[in-house]
Amino acid sequence: MARHAREHGAAAGHGCLANLVQGTVCKILGQEEIKPHKVRYHLERRDADFEQKMAEVLCVYREVQVLKRAAAKANNRAKKKSEKPHKPVAIVSYDEKPGIQAIATTAPDLPPLPGTYATFSRDHEYKRHGTLSLLAGIDLLTGKVHALVKDRHRSREFIEFLKLLNAAYTADTAIKLILDNHSAHISKETKAWLAAQPPGRFAFTFTPKHGSWLNLIEGFFSKFARSVLRHIRVASKQELKQRIMLGIKDANRYPVVHTIIVEVEERQHNDGKTRR
Repeated sequence: MARHAREHGAAAGHGCLANLVQGTVCKILGQEEIKPHKVRYHLERRDADFEQKMAEVLCVYREVQVLKRAAAKANNRAKKKSEKPHKPVAIVSYDEKPGIQAIATTAPDLPPLPGTYATFSRDHEYKRHGTLSLLAGIDLLTGKVHALVKDRHRSREFIEFLKLLNAAYTADTAIKLILDNHSAHISKETKAWLAAQPPGRFAFTFTPKHGSWLNLIEGFFSKFARSVLRHIRVASKQELKQRIMLGIKDANRYPVVHTIIVEVEERQHNDGKTRR
């Protein structure tokens, strides 16, 4: 832009632009409300059934609220003998966190020294040992995290996670999962395995496309990345796997039961449509 102004400014009657430099252009653009030199990214809604799918996910979260209240009432009063026991339900928020890097240092870290270095000092160079995928689901009623760490997250790894859930709950428990539309979740292998299970054992509720923010496991992944994976250095992928599983074990020592507040709000959008 500075070069264009210098070349054409004088002909347009702005002789002062003959010596315009890039720094001045940057200052002018920075002061204006419109900033064409910057790009801000967003996600366009490409799911025609976004609202319907979002409503289905929110209904599952509302079911979590109802089950929590029912459990609290049951704990506060003795159950009547004539009262029929309800079929147990487990609601799990599930997703994968791929691409967790196994990075090793090339030199030992230098510890902090009073009056000299306030923090650990680490060499910028590092060595890569590959990546791992964390497959995890958090039980929204108990806070327990079920997890597997694998090299990949294909259908066979997803089925292995389903088998983990199958073994974790009693045979009469209905296991409901909130998950995205990854190909492994709807593949032929996955559908064949689910078809072989007792009716009502597993039920899937899919988040809409570009609606991962509706899945509560994303919050757990964010916290786990900041508390366990941040600055982590390992000598091998196996050590990284062990460190991740130790982090999961520690999280399950003091499980956090998420408080879910489902509110419905109508807003008038620029296109004239009212959405909730």
